[in-house]
Amino acid sequence: MSHKQVVAVLWIVLVILTLGGSLLGETTEPGYVLMLLITLTMAFKGRMVVDHFMELKNAHPLIRRLMQGYFYILPLATATTYLLSNAQL
Repeated sequence: MSHKQVVAVLWIVLVILTLGGSLLGETTEPGYVLMLLITLTMAFKGRMVVDHFMELKNAHPLIRRLMQGYFYILPLATATTYLLSNAQL
């Protein structure tokens, strides 16, 4: 499979994940499972964008790790915010 075909398939997967996440957000009651699914989707989508659409897969390891780290920290921050907002303080 050529790089163009991989990018095209990934684009379709990212669109499906985005639309699916929106649909879930509108039709499903909020909960821990939904939060986990959304944050995992965020991490996956971010990693695919960094590796394939920003073409950082073969970039300097520090740059690539920093960009990937952003897409692991953002879902973690989202999950932490959700958990703290539901905590009984």
